[in-house]
Amino acid sequence: MKAIIHVALKKTVLDPQGRAITNALRSHGHDEIVGVRQGKYFEVELAPGATPEAARSRLQKLAAEALANPVIEDYEVTILDHP
Repeated sequence: MKAIIHVALKKTVLDPQGRAITNALRSHGHDEIVGVRQGKYFEVELAPGATPEAARSRLQKLAAEALANPVIEDYEVTILDHP
């Protein structure tokens, strides 16, 4: 089973790296870009046997405890495929 975990700063938290990316893109002629928020992307492969519900629960716990800082970051778990 494969899953994706996206971690990004909460909307209320300033994103200086996102601002720098926005400025760089605009300086390269991409005037249509008005904002970028950056984050982290994790592809996770799980051993066979878990149900999608159990996998989602485990991955949400993993994200909250190890991959994200829940004080300033949100995360989203997406199960890509399952048996």
